[in-house]
Amino acid sequence: MGRIVAPYGLKGWVRIEPYSAVPGSLSAYPSWWVGSNGNWREMKIAQSVLQHGASLVARFEGVVERDAALALKGSDVALERDALPPNEGNEFYWADLVGLKVMNLKDEELGAVAGLFDNGAHPVMRVVEGGNERLLPFVEQVVRQVDMAQGRIRVEWELDW
Repeated sequence: MGRIVAPYGLKGWVRIEPYSAVPGSLSAYPSWWVGSNGNWREMKIAQSVLQHGASLVARFEGVVERDAALALKGSDVALERDALPPNEGNEFYWADLVGLKVMNLKDEELGAVAGLFDNGAHPVMRVVEGGNERLLPFVEQVVRQVDMAQGRIRVEWELDW
């Protein structure tokens, strides 16, 4: 859902770079999972999450000084999957797309989704097959169908592109 990028002030607040299209949505959750590389811990929010420009600022219980906040720098922020709202219409959580097979309209397999990221203009899907990696724009003109039940994504993309 985001990443802690720096301490904020002297009293244990942290500045968070949200990954959500609606940054303030994190404020609805009383606790977050904070960590990285499989080392996660649940942390309760001690003081309200506030929007500060494009960032959020928050303070966790037990984090009352700048050094403790600095120790969290670089950590990812996540939420329990069950706490997230259900998808609507043609929406997807990126984590659900990882591992899906990517097929073009000729039924040629391009690989599997290894991850997604936002380049500022639009989301980009990393598709990997063996040692090959393709970066496909995750936009309507390219992604024609996401079939979660079949575990595949159909794209308008050629093997030699």
